[in-house]
Amino acid sequence: MSKKVGTGECWDLANYVLEETNAEWDEFEVYGALINYKTDCIYPGDVIQFEKIKLEWEEGDMTYYETMQHHTAIVYEVIDKNLLVLIHQNTGHHGKKVGTSEFRLDAIVKGEIFVYRPVAGN
Repeated sequence: MSKKVGTGECWDLANYVLEETNAEWDEFEVYGALINYKTDCIYPGDVIQFEKIKLEWEEGDMTYYETMQHHTAIVYEVIDKNLLVLIHQNTGHHGKKVGTSEFRLDAIVKGEIFVYRPVAGN
């Protein structure tokens, strides 16, 4: 936490974790076995690839918006089926250092996410 992994790009953190655990992956953007996050459980350690995501949610009288054009993060904690805590870097909040933030699956209004379950390597 609060340290830069690799060059500080978002995928550097996923790369580091997958390499350190000897997981199988294509060393590009397929981080393991693709799961259907709408029907399968998401677990800590799953890797999420975000593509052209727009989020919108309300809290009290306020409406919040967030976008992620192309981003990679790791699930740090599952709070419930719609609320995750991500660990990632190269974000507006943490810059090129590793940090956590909440992500609301039920707030996705545009774009796609791909959830990968790391697969043990040889």
